[in-house]
Amino acid sequence: MKNLPLHLWDIPTDATATLINVSENETYLIEGGDFKAVLRVHRQRYHTERAIECELEWSAALPLNTPTAIAGIDGQTVQSVDSRFMVLFNYINGEHPGQSEDLTASFTELGRIAAQTHNHSQSWAPPENFERLTWGLVEVFGENAKWGDWRDAPNVTNDIRRILERVERVVKHRLSAFGKTAENYGLIHADMRLANILVHNGNMRLIDFDDCGFGWFLYDFAAAISFIEDDQQVPALRKAWVKGYRKVRPLSDAEVFEIDSFIMLRRMALLAWIGSHMAATEPQVLAHDFARVTAELGTLYLAKM
Repeated sequence: MKNLPLHLWDIPTDATATLINVSENETYLIEGGDFKAVLRVHRQRYHTERAIECELEWSAALPLNTPTAIAGIDGQTVQSVDSRFMVLFNYINGEHPGQSEDLTASFTELGRIAAQTHNHSQSWAPPENFERLTWGLVEVFGENAKWGDWRDAPNVTNDIRRILERVERVVKHRLSAFGKTAENYGLIHADMRLANILVHNGNMRLIDFDDCGFGWFLYDFAAAISFIEDDQQVPALRKAWVKGYRKVRPLSDAEVFEIDSFIMLRRMALLAWIGSHMAATEPQVLAHDFARVTAELGTLYLAKM
C-alpha cells in the first residue's frame, strides 16, 4: 500500500515503514526514535471491520501474552482508508523457529499453548455479534470455498486430481463421522505455523490471529506444519505437540489417529490458497511442486486409512 496513513496513530513524524511480509495481508515495521510497532494492512474484502474487532477481542482475552492493538488517535483499534482496514500492533521481540533446526521442543510448547487456547475457547463467552471465519469441510471443499477450488491450483494434472478427489471423499467421510462437539470444536488460531511464532529468551509467543475462527481443535496442529507436511521431522513434531497438549488438556488415541485427516484437510486448503493467491510471492515460490507433493501425501494417507 502506497502512502501509509501513519498520521492516524500517535507515531513520531519521522517514523519509517518497511515492508516485511506480503501474504493474505501486507505487514510493515514502523520505526521512529524509540517507537517500534507492526502495521497490518488487510487484504480488501477478506474480513469485515467487525470480524477484525472480534479477532482483537478474542486474542486480548486469551491467557497468553499476545500482541496488543494500538488504538488510533480517534480511539479505535481498527482504522480504514480507501476500503483498506489497518491495525497497528506493539512490537514483539523474538525470532521465528527455523525449519532446519530441531523443532521438537518448540512443538511441545506449541501443543501446550494450543491446549490453553482450546480450554479458553470452551469457557469464554463471545461478545455480541461475534463474527469470525469457519474452517470446516464446506469452507475448504464447498462450492464457495474460502480460498477457492484446489483443482484450479497450478500443476494439478489429471492424475493428481484423481488422487486428491479420492482424498477429499475420505476426509469428508472421516471428519463427518468425527463430528463437532464442545470437546473437539470451537475457536482456534487456525494458523500456528512457524511464521506466526516468535521465541525470545526461551519464551514462545503466538502472533497473527488474522485467520482465527471456528474449527476443529486438531486443525491447529495441521496448520502448525503448513507447507512442511512432507518434512522428515513431522512424525516427531506430531508426538511432541501431542505430548505438550496432553499436559494441559485430554486427547484420546482415536483423536490423535485422526490428525492425519486434518493434515490433508489443511494441505488441500493450502493448495487452493496457492491457486487463488498467485499474485503474491510466497504462492509463486511454492507452486511448482505443491500439487505433486500433496498427491504424494494423499497417497500415503489413503493407504493408512
